[in-house]
Amino acid sequence: MNTLPLLSFSRRHVAGIAASLLASLFLASSGFAQHRAPAPDPRYGDGRVSAFYAWEAEIPVAPGRLLRSEPLERTIGLASAERQWRILFTSTDGVGGKEPIVVSGALFIPKGNPPAGGWPLVAWGHGTLGGADICAPSWQGRSYRDVRYLNRWLEEGFAVVASDYQGIGVPGPNPQFNNRSNAYTILDSARAARGVIPDIANKVLLVGQSQGGSAVVAALGYAPSYASDIHILGAVGTGIVYAPGRPVEPLKPKNSSGEGQEDRKGDPTIAYGFFHAIAAESQDAAYKASDVYTDLALPLVDQARSACLATLQGDVAGLGLTRATTFKAGSSSSSAGDDVSRAFHTLKFASPLFIGAGTDDALAPVNVALAKDACAAGSKVEIHVYPDRDHGGAVNESLRHSIPFAKKLLAGKPIVPVCKPPEL
Repeated sequence: MNTLPLLSFSRRHVAGIAASLLASLFLASSGFAQHRAPAPDPRYGDGRVSAFYAWEAEIPVAPGRLLRSEPLERTIGLASAERQWRILFTSTDGVGGKEPIVVSGALFIPKGNPPAGGWPLVAWGHGTLGGADICAPSWQGRSYRDVRYLNRWLEEGFAVVASDYQGIGVPGPNPQFNNRSNAYTILDSARAARGVIPDIANKVLLVGQSQGGSAVVAALGYAPSYASDIHILGAVGTGIVYAPGRPVEPLKPKNSSGEGQEDRKGDPTIAYGFFHAIAAESQDAAYKASDVYTDLALPLVDQARSACLATLQGDVAGLGLTRATTFKAGSSSSSAGDDVSRAFHTLKFASPLFIGAGTDDALAPVNVALAKDACAAGSKVEIHVYPDRDHGGAVNESLRHSIPFAKKLLAGKPIVPVCKPPEL
């Protein structure tokens, strides 16, 4: 019988086995179970980066722990940095909210000597770039717009740390607009930065654009519970993605001469949806892109697995895709994998928020709504809109207001709420 070998053990031996089993169960339930990075998967664009991004050992449970660093090549760095590194650090899976993960990023130190107490730190959240590993800014570099913007923060005396986000650079799927995921990696990048160089002060400003703007607003809300050890000065977001849950009025009247043209010309914003579809596929086995996309557009879902945004936008333009030719009847971009709410889990922030948007940005009305909603929740908000600037054009334009905002926070001066854009 199968039970005979067990009966031949001594009671002490059986008790030892039971104790070992209980200990194993305790370790697993207490978060000490072994966690390792996922194997590379071509469905999520994994690979085509250096061995630096592959962490093969057990992942430490503590988030924000620096795993390793290496000098960052000047060709993909920032000219205003005196020293710069590619970094690998631990964070928490934002989808499930529990498992430790590995995240990559970059760290930049200003020129000159640090101020007393160390450099204040900008924790940067980038806009949508794609989910493949090669799309990681720490690997491929940054747009000229972002290079100009981050150089300015360095010149103003801030160190800059920039997360690549979950699953970009390192193996594993990227959950795209999962605000918790992006928020966690940004907060943990700030923790990890201090593991590279001790001359970084525990004075952190969260700064982001577009998807990254949404991420830093979320991080501002998550920080008290997830990263209470970080001293968050405040947040600066431009072109923030937000869902107010109600209709909003446009800031500028529509051009009647162009009415109806959007369905007859290529729409490069369609490319974002393909990344969302891949993220949805990784989280929901029932999701099928073929239920959403037409036969003409469907091949670009596979293209998006290995392509970054600029290339994919070129493919969309090359096919002349419109929303009418992209989505099947009864479907829309909202069902193309963007299943994470663009609202935030809280609008009551412990630290001030700066919002900047261009009047020609389709997101400008929801940025105005966000300022109104956050102010109503009791947060300190300062908002500005920039005439005739689009989604990207407002980024560097906003520095004339966001730099003084940041300097006030550093000096401990109060922020006077500006809940309605004075430019309107």
